[in-house]
Amino acid sequence: MRITIKLFATLRNNRGKILENDFSEDTQIRDIIKGLGIDEKDVAILLKNGITAKMDDIPCDGDYLSIFPPVGGG
Repeated sequence: MRITIKLFATLRNNRGKILENDFSEDTQIRDIIKGLGIDEKDVAILLKNGITAKMDDIPCDGDYLSIFPPVGGG
């Protein structure tokens, strides 16, 4: 299955903004994130097709993931 991954802010560093990769049908979102070298604790917001997702969700062919890190400020 082919998944589009949109990375935001610091998660883009050395990875890019939009990635398209092929994964096996039983791949969980946590496996995709781990494969990108991103630690789960560095993910603050996770969306699948614009809807809140969980690390153990399994995406479908054509889905897109949006991954945001925690944001600082004040």
